[in-house]
Amino acid sequence: MPPVEIPLMKLPRFALVIRLILSASAAMAIGVAALHGAGKPPPNILFAVADDWSAQGGAYGTAWVKTPAFDRVAREGVLFTHAYTPSAKCAPSRACIITGRNPWQLKEAANHICYFPQEFKSWGEALTEHGWFVGYTQKGWAPGVALGANGKPRLLTGILFNEHKAPPPTTDISNNDYAANFAAFLDAAPAGKPWCFWYGGAEPHRGYEFGSGVAKGGKKLTDIDRVPACWPDNETVRNDLLDYAFEVEHFDQHLGRMLVELEKRGLLANTLVMVTSDNGMPFPRGKGNTGELPNHIPFAAMWAAGIVHPGRTVDDFVSFVDIAPTLIEVAGLEWPATGMAPPTGRSLTDIFRSEKPGIVNPARDHVLIGRKRNDVGRPHDEGYPVRGIIKGNFVYLQNFEPGRWPAGNPETGYLDCDGSPTKTIILKAHRENPNDIYWARCFGMRPSEEFYDLKRDRDCLNNLAQGAQSTSVQSELREQLLAELRAQADPRMNGDGVKFDQYRHANEGNAGFYERFMAGEKMQTNWVNPTDFEKVPVPAAPAK
Repeated sequence: MPPVEIPLMKLPRFALVIRLILSASAAMAIGVAALHGAGKPPPNILFAVADDWSAQGGAYGTAWVKTPAFDRVAREGVLFTHAYTPSAKCAPSRACIITGRNPWQLKEAANHICYFPQEFKSWGEALTEHGWFVGYTQKGWAPGVALGANGKPRLLTGILFNEHKAPPPTTDISNNDYAANFAAFLDAAPAGKPWCFWYGGAEPHRGYEFGSGVAKGGKKLTDIDRVPACWPDNETVRNDLLDYAFEVEHFDQHLGRMLVELEKRGLLANTLVMVTSDNGMPFPRGKGNTGELPNHIPFAAMWAAGIVHPGRTVDDFVSFVDIAPTLIEVAGLEWPATGMAPPTGRSLTDIFRSEKPGIVNPARDHVLIGRKRNDVGRPHDEGYPVRGIIKGNFVYLQNFEPGRWPAGNPETGYLDCDGSPTKTIILKAHRENPNDIYWARCFGMRPSEEFYDLKRDRDCLNNLAQGAQSTSVQSELREQLLAELRAQADPRMNGDGVKFDQYRHANEGNAGFYERFMAGEKMQTNWVNPTDFEKVPVPAAPAK
């Protein structure tokens, strides 16, 4: 007699949970076998993550950012056009990468410069425990403090390989010879053991050597086809953009050397290479904010032995929370055996196995994004809490504290926005003309809701949540966002969002920054410029 199929909705709740877990485990087992065959060793893993690079480069049609290595990964693998970080700031973004969970599910790790909670294990730690050789260079999870129960530093991304140095092309680019350190890692890898290497470049994080894109990169100001409308289009901003591009290209050059090194050793075919960035570009309204520009990041993956029909461009919406489930699956491990907290993301191996370009899995039609506490500078070390959803061509954001300054308080230097020539000229223009539109777009207060149509407004400047232009789509996105946040147990959904502001700041020297600064104490703020601090109070007019 054939087994009776019971509809899912008629199963008791506990039985339904068990069935879903078993189904997921079975699917993972099938996926692993399909990817690298029963009895075959798992692939090695090279995970390359830049620092503050938006979705720009040759593969994305950005001619003024030349990325031949990234373009090769896309050409010989899969290029993702809708990849997003859940949080556009270094530490919380990287926490999502290594855990497979959204920041509001990570307690202290939702914040920048935090004490990483011991209860959340990384895939680097899990792979190490299962016999993998795991290492990294330059920047793994950071900045913050991650200690184990024994008080010793945790190896969230493995063993550090930083010995090899090389003269940098500018005064502000790292002297780390990333590719040489990768070769040293390969030399140290035990024979017969799978390995995983995290290439954490320091570029294109600020600062930049002003004019280096033109003087050393051979670029021209006219190379830039379009300056986003949130910034003035002038010589200073264009130079700033080209200097940023020059640093992206430095990261890409080392990636290219790593691919050549893998080829030379006969390892490339069975190495899964993933290339991305932790968040978008470090410009006003970019990194540290929430939306299309800050959260949309480059992402491509190649794996000759495991990706079917390479050369595809995929338009599915994918999130950093999908990376951990992907790597655990291709490693041949079942999630419960890792000791990691349950993931929110889904493995990308369905896309790897597919032959389809465009939309592969219609269920991947949106991502959630948000923000907790980034940099200091507001009273009582408060953050700027935001939650949002990007679905299709639409962006919907809820700003839960619209009475706070989104980029940080003016009198403390707008510390949620890195210092830059672009920031400097926008602040200067506003001091000369308080009605300057660029200051309002980058630093002014924002309403409680924002709703943008990316098809008609790629820079997200025309807020459709302002009344008559609002549509039913906004209501649908709001309802979906809040429902998913409740399902993910976001503390803000039950009125406990203040806890993110109360978590200790891991840099004790900057804790209580606002109160200490306003009392006259000299504070360390090397990520902004001295001229970023407003000497004359700026009216705290709420956005309309």
